[in-house]
Amino acid sequence: MSADAFTLIVSDLHLAPAQPVLTQRFVRFCREIAPTASALYVLGDLFDFWIGDDTLDDPLHREVCGALKSVADTGVAVHFMVGNRDFLADGDFATASGARLIDDPTVVDLHGTPTLLMHGDSLCTDDHAYMAFRAQVRNPKVQAQFLSLPVAVRWQQVGATRDASEREKQAKTMDIMDVAPAAVEDVLRANGYPRLIHGHTHRPAVHEHVVDGHRCERWVIADWRADLAEALRIDARGVSRLPLPL
Repeated sequence: MSADAFTLIVSDLHLAPAQPVLTQRFVRFCREIAPTASALYVLGDLFDFWIGDDTLDDPLHREVCGALKSVADTGVAVHFMVGNRDFLADGDFATASGARLIDDPTVVDLHGTPTLLMHGDSLCTDDHAYMAFRAQVRNPKVQAQFLSLPVAVRWQQVGATRDASEREKQAKTMDIMDVAPAAVEDVLRANGYPRLIHGHTHRPAVHEHVVDGHRCERWVIADWRADLAEALRIDARGVSRLPLPL
């Protein structure tokens, strides 16, 4: 790898038909910026919802997967980690997008620094209601039952779940929905005190955690909005935020 090589990481784009400007921005990112990197990591919630790989013919899904595939076709290593909105993305999605599916969490060497990549929702352990819901929907039997439903019914269920989630958020504090410090320390300890990069919380920042005498950086990636879009740029010098054209 050349000395000027760099990696890009994005998360929480929440692409949906109702937000065409975000999709256009992602397509431009894939066309103009991502091909200049050595690797691209998408750390979940690329889509606002993914209800199964049998929806690949959906116009939005086809456009987004095609944009990612165009990046992979240039020789950039594209990696995809599912989030809490698109955890049903599977092998057919990977084939269509040219992305390699990676586990959550995954430790990688990014330009000389061991780096723990996560979506981030599994760190929100103080939100007991969410963690119980997460465990339920990640159950393979529950997923198989959901995927057996007609596509239209799945969309209806997803819409109802989203509405209920939004109502529940109104009753929760921001601290409850953020990562739990103890969970962060546990995962850093379990993985050898690496640098940690994650999304999910929509609270971009850089934190320092001292765990058992080890200083660990934690970078939180921003979600994409109409007025904000970014990628993290990682090279041998470290991590920086790369604002993306609006």
